[in-house]
Amino acid sequence: MTRLLTSESVTEGHPDKVCDIISDSILDAYLAVDPDSRVAVETSAKDGLVVVEGEVSAPRTLDHVEIVRKAIADIGYTDAASGLDAQGAGVINNIRPREFDSNDGGAYGNYGDDTSISREDAYNTFGGDQGLMVGYASDDTEALLPLPIYAASRLAERLAYVRKNGIIPLLRPDGKTLVSVEYANDNVTDPQAIRHILISTQHSPELSLDEVREQVRENVLNPVLETLPVDASDAQIVINRAPFNNGGPKADAGLTGRKIIVDTYGGIAGHGGGAFSGKDPRKPDRSAAYAARWAAKNIVAAGLARRAQVQLGYFNRVAKPITIDVETFGTETVDREKIQRAVAHTFDFRQLAIIDELDLRRPIYRKTAAYGHFGRNDADFTWERTDKAEELARNVK
Repeated sequence: MTRLLTSESVTEGHPDKVCDIISDSILDAYLAVDPDSRVAVETSAKDGLVVVEGEVSAPRTLDHVEIVRKAIADIGYTDAASGLDAQGAGVINNIRPREFDSNDGGAYGNYGDDTSISREDAYNTFGGDQGLMVGYASDDTEALLPLPIYAASRLAERLAYVRKNGIIPLLRPDGKTLVSVEYANDNVTDPQAIRHILISTQHSPELSLDEVREQVRENVLNPVLETLPVDASDAQIVINRAPFNNGGPKADAGLTGRKIIVDTYGGIAGHGGGAFSGKDPRKPDRSAAYAARWAAKNIVAAGLARRAQVQLGYFNRVAKPITIDVETFGTETVDREKIQRAVAHTFDFRQLAIIDELDLRRPIYRKTAAYGHFGRNDADFTWERTDKAEELARNVK
């Protein structure tokens, strides 16, 4: 029995992604000042108004309005006609200083030879929020990401590249992509072909619909298809069903955290429900979701399964996860329970251990906010490493 699965992605100019990028830009700015900053920021945008709200705990308060305007300009919104004017937009700043409650006794970032807190004590003491986080990997692609979301994200990323580099100079920042893939069996392994592709890109009225279709096919679609592992020669391809001039917050309201499936696995895996952007790594919504992806990717890289999903469950203010569940969807090469025990033995999922092991107290989050938090070939995406594969394979007993 074959299966047809679909995923979508959006460009950084999509109104929700504008908000994610603003939130993560504020986060990065604070982490650059102090890696132990606490940040919880939400953004909304509509027409010419951007609202940022939340709390920060840091040595000093930054100019949030300036950060917002720079983020908007970097995306490519520079005038009202494009969807948002970086300099002319109204910005309401409701981000306030806050002393975050903590049960870590000052352990976070304050351990070492010159303190009375040992690393082990800090790891056992620090606990963030409650929740469940999900990581996933499959052998569809070299990135060990499902092909539908991988392809959709690369198409969206390429749209931004050709716009920003003047290859198609009259494109505007907003855009969406969608890809459906036919799989050979019910286990969702062995992708056979791409069956549907949709690309919708915002553009200036000076660029005709025919020109958009021709240039996007030549400069976006074809280069990305050449990098994918399956055939798309019989795919139904749609590029801009209609003119798309009005986009961004001018066309729709945007909100941080509303593209959690685009950010992760395109609907093929589970999701814990927590968004990423605007949250510092002390929030397990972010750090533990990255760790779960790291573990799932290493399971597949070790050849223990072709598909793997790792779910971590945490109590509030408890360092260790209360549950570690591994699902391999019938694709495992050894007993699933053995894989689960090996994962628990190989990976330290205490929350502060995750933050340290993956080096998450750095200003790296702005670039995670668009084109997927996973499946990216970037050294700063430390959770994409397969450095535990050999150890994990040895620990399967």
